[in-house]
Amino acid sequence: MAAGSSCTIVEYFGGDDGYRCGYCKNEKGNFSHGMWSHAMTVQDYQDLIDRGWRRSGKYVYKPIMNKTCCPQYTIRCHALNFQPSKTHKKILKKMSKFLSKGEMPTEQDTTPGEFETARKDPVSVPDGRGPETTPKPGKSKGRKSRGLDRSELIVIYSLSPSHPLFLFPFFSRSPSLSSPSGVGADPGRPLCRKAKELRKARRLQKDQKRQVGGGVPVSATSIPTTPVQLNQPKALEEFINESLPDSPLHRLEVRLVPVNDDDPQFMATYEQSAALYARYQMAVHGDTPSECNESEFRRFLCDSPLEMETPPDGPAAGYGSFHQQYWLDGRIVAVGVVDILPTCVSSVYLYYHPDFASLSLGSYSALREVAFTRQLQKQSPKLCFYYLGFYIHSCNKMRYKGQYQPSDLLCPETYVFVPIECCIPSLEQNHYARFNQDPDAGDTHVLKDLGRALVLYRRTVMPYAAYARKRKCSNDEMEVAQYAGLVGQVCAERILLYRA
Repeated sequence: MAAGSSCTIVEYFGGDDGYRCGYCKNEKGNFSHGMWSHAMTVQDYQDLIDRGWRRSGKYVYKPIMNKTCCPQYTIRCHALNFQPSKTHKKILKKMSKFLSKGEMPTEQDTTPGEFETARKDPVSVPDGRGPETTPKPGKSKGRKSRGLDRSELIVIYSLSPSHPLFLFPFFSRSPSLSSPSGVGADPGRPLCRKAKELRKARRLQKDQKRQVGGGVPVSATSIPTTPVQLNQPKALEEFINESLPDSPLHRLEVRLVPVNDDDPQFMATYEQSAALYARYQMAVHGDTPSECNESEFRRFLCDSPLEMETPPDGPAAGYGSFHQQYWLDGRIVAVGVVDILPTCVSSVYLYYHPDFASLSLGSYSALREVAFTRQLQKQSPKLCFYYLGFYIHSCNKMRYKGQYQPSDLLCPETYVFVPIECCIPSLEQNHYARFNQDPDAGDTHVLKDLGRALVLYRRTVMPYAAYARKRKCSNDEMEVAQYAGLVGQVCAERILLYRA
């Protein structure tokens, strides 16, 4: 059981009935197991999502992978090794232009790059980052940034004013190898340089002047960076910081707020956040006012089963459920709902002001969350993954998640993560696939002893074997065995299964 007085208490609901699929629209093709979580420790939830479970509010569900019409595979990104793609950089530049000059894109960017928005119904359309029945445009291609080549400027810099910025020009040719006069380029003239290189040089000169004048100003929302090494691609944090101008026309600030009624910041912004959610749901998903009222907002995005924990070796903010609020000029324009867990940041949902849809806030917030994961890893070394929810290869609009590289998919039979590039060939052949290529490999946490599974019966915690002796006429052994097999032996011996 979890340390201290914390424990996980669930009610299991099975999963025999089919529901409408939000991806292929099959009316009875979506099958999943579900359970209601009255309380849950962050470690138990971490272990559950690593077995294919996912939460929507307090409802926790697991797709029946070999039965459901559109199998949903848990996907995680290696945040420490993530490099923004060309499309990601364009999104950051788009934000920079808006913040510095007020330039708003004329039409919404609908290229793959946004987080899909998923229906909030946890059974019929069960993904969390914004309802997926009406998908947001997908995430951009995860093409890695190349390293600087010898024709570009190599930069080593520090944000500390006491450390100067050094500029090393390298050229692709030696002067002694220049073409002779009258043949090819004129050796008496400087080599041609691309416009991109010229812009980079001008930007570096401005940075030098700022440092000489008293250091590099850093926005309150900028991301801590580390010095760039030679021949290394620029880090995500640098691209984000470059998108935050020093003297902006509009000021953007990101605040992390725990989902807790006792937190003054959460309560002070609750009504504004709920109103933004309702506006988003009605404009983007066509919800009626009753479908996105305050009670629905609380049930879906504020009633989390996760118990807040602040261990000494964890991140400063602690573990639990949080709202990342994006404040623009003093008002909330977007909220990313995330769970901070022992080894990952798990994305739950995103909603935003419809007037700013053209800024690709889905992709922008995802990039900020990847950077946030990297920031937390410096405080808690084992927290190094960013979970994007479910990857659905059978739905083309949902393939964008696999382009945040490097990433892994969870094998639905052995519960080990496999690089996505090794999984795609199998998914091209069949909707459902086992990714682990070792035919002898199995579930290391497979249920071996049902009698050791814990149940909560009449306010008393006991192993299932003791419960079965008390309830001699009980006919729930098959149901309990199914539940315990799905959560695994380890979780079954920690989580309390409520029995009426």
